[in-house]
Amino acid sequence: MQTIVSATWLHQHIEKSNLIILDASMAFHGLAIPQARLFDLDHAFADTSSPFPNTVPKPEQFEMECQKLGIDQDSQIVVYDNKGIYTSPRVWWLFQIMGHKNIAVLDGGLPAWFENGFETVSEHFKPTKKGNYKSEYQKDMVITFDQIKANIDQQKFVVVDARSAGRFNGTVPEPRKHLKSGSIPNSVNLPFEDVLDSGKFKSEDEIKKLFQSIVKDHQELVFSCGSGITASIILLASVIGYKNSLKLYDGSWTEWAELNKLTTN
Repeated sequence: MQTIVSATWLHQHIEKSNLIILDASMAFHGLAIPQARLFDLDHAFADTSSPFPNTVPKPEQFEMECQKLGIDQDSQIVVYDNKGIYTSPRVWWLFQIMGHKNIAVLDGGLPAWFENGFETVSEHFKPTKKGNYKSEYQKDMVITFDQIKANIDQQKFVVVDARSAGRFNGTVPEPRKHLKSGSIPNSVNLPFEDVLDSGKFKSEDEIKKLFQSIVKDHQELVFSCGSGITASIILLASVIGYKNSLKLYDGSWTEWAELNKLTTN
């Protein structure tokens, strides 16, 4: 399956028997694509026992919640959000690390669906049949604090940070008020907005040029941001237009700043 699909493609395939549509929007405003199921990133699909936001859930939890949504091993998944491209790449990455590759992001999300004049509904679809989905966790794709810390000296990979230039450079405050802004030593900055154009991904050529301007082709990449959401956007952009880099620092700047005591109190 392609990495991203258009609203037209989804409209043409929406009746396919094994197609599952997931709405990963952070807030639901009463409009959804028909047959879309709510993918609760904040609670059902996060490790809420972690002190850090948006932490990858345990494989057993992910498997159980997917089964509740009626997802099967052979399901073809399309995920979207109502901002265009925001939380949907995070869901795409979660399925990659849990071993399910048959998933695509709806390019442009719900706004692109609207633009085409396609039908919407006011409620999410609630499946009655449990799915048979099984997780196969790929832990090497989830980079830890210790690996990031060791890499400062080892320099085995380059950390690409998706936050704004101001937050990365320490000139603009973090949204989490107790954290100082700044960056992981030796990391480079690619604000997630730079890989997007009007809520959709830029072309492969444009994305390739962006990456080539900040890293060398032979370098391994690890993606980071504030809490793992927007890092997934530039990770997916890399897959689309640069190289198949699927490693992400899940704790991101929130964990790095907390554990290094980069706080304001």
